[in-house]
Amino acid sequence: MIVVKKVAIIPTLLTLGNAVCGFAAIACASKIDLEKPATEYYFALGGWLVIGAMVFDALDGYVARLSRVASKFGGELDSLCDAISFGVAPAFLLLRMGPGWEPQPLFHQILAGIATLYMVCAILRLARFNVENTPDPASHKRFRGLPSPGAAGCLASLAIVRGEMATRWPNLHPEVLHAGIMVWSTLGALAVALLMVSRVPYPHVTKQILRGRHHFRHLIQVLVIVFFIITFRDLALVLIFWIYGLGIPLRYTLLRSLRRDPFPAAPRPGMEDVLPR
Repeated sequence: MIVVKKVAIIPTLLTLGNAVCGFAAIACASKIDLEKPATEYYFALGGWLVIGAMVFDALDGYVARLSRVASKFGGELDSLCDAISFGVAPAFLLLRMGPGWEPQPLFHQILAGIATLYMVCAILRLARFNVENTPDPASHKRFRGLPSPGAAGCLASLAIVRGEMATRWPNLHPEVLHAGIMVWSTLGALAVALLMVSRVPYPHVTKQILRGRHHFRHLIQVLVIVFFIITFRDLALVLIFWIYGLGIPLRYTLLRSLRRDPFPAAPRPGMEDVLPR
């Protein structure tokens, strides 16, 4: 029987902030009425809340390790909160980005199935991480499969574009943009859902940025990325998350194919083939 005697206050509050952001994102998505264009702002707000949950998720583990209060309780609590913010909330946002039940019932059913699959894969991804996670810091440099925050960021970035495109591109036809984002989010959600339960190695970006000492050029690169995100916002997030989510497995597949020699060398003869019989 495990008894929790002490709880680290600041890391625990940061972890719970992750869950609060995820719950708020679901609440925002529930306020969207596709017949009222003014409510599409909640797409962007829900997406930004998922991004906020990612910030809390990155900080809680960093603060826990920095203050040397990391514990099994914190790890389990983190996964429960991640299931809300990076499993349920993005899946619900994806479902709300669809046309709805009445206009296109068949497409709504397909979208609901993909959203359910995404949520299930995110939960399985978190459960597998808990089982395979080791206390050795050297083993945390890479993930096996797309991390659930990265997959959630892919869908959240599309929700932000959907919510802000009326103000960002007022001259473009909204129906065409809605249809494009809908198709992209549907097929993309299916891809990232399967990548979460795959074995493709993904780098641990947060730890590479926050942990250890780096050269001055590393700081410049981080500042450039932050400036790029602040300046272009929604488009920058779409590029960053989707390149991370889909670009890395493409690179991994390409490198594996290049390592395979299409013309293997003939086996060298053994002594039994050289000596006379």
